[in-house]
Amino acid sequence: MLLHIVARGRIGRGPESELVDRYLKRIGWPTRITELPDTGGKMPALDPATRIVMLDETGDMLGSRDFAARLETWRDGGVRETRFLIGAADGFDDAQRTQADLLLSFGRATWPHLLARAMLAEQLWRATSILANHPYHREG
Repeated sequence: MLLHIVARGRIGRGPESELVDRYLKRIGWPTRITELPDTGGKMPALDPATRIVMLDETGDMLGSRDFAARLETWRDGGVRETRFLIGAADGFDDAQRTQADLLLSFGRATWPHLLARAMLAEQLWRATSILANHPYHREG
């Protein structure tokens, strides 16, 4: 299953970009990042077997094992792509939120886009490592 991050705004070069790259390179699943301008831009074509996850402060705060289990269920159910959307500064409106299969929150705090992207990359690495029984994730 492809893990595809579609983010508004450009990350450029810098420590955040290096952190995102570091985590995504560790993932054994196919990954892709698409950057769109803050407004406009063309969203990549959407395959019918795609799940949409929007990072949103109103979303569910899933633990790492629950997040991994969700990805596992989708993967094993034949989902070809899970697309993670990171919105512009104002996030997503109610109409956009209804299109998501999952609204995911990293807490009630507001995070800068660059940090949200790095946190998502780390959680994707953590989730795939949990599913591979890799010792990276430790609880308790």
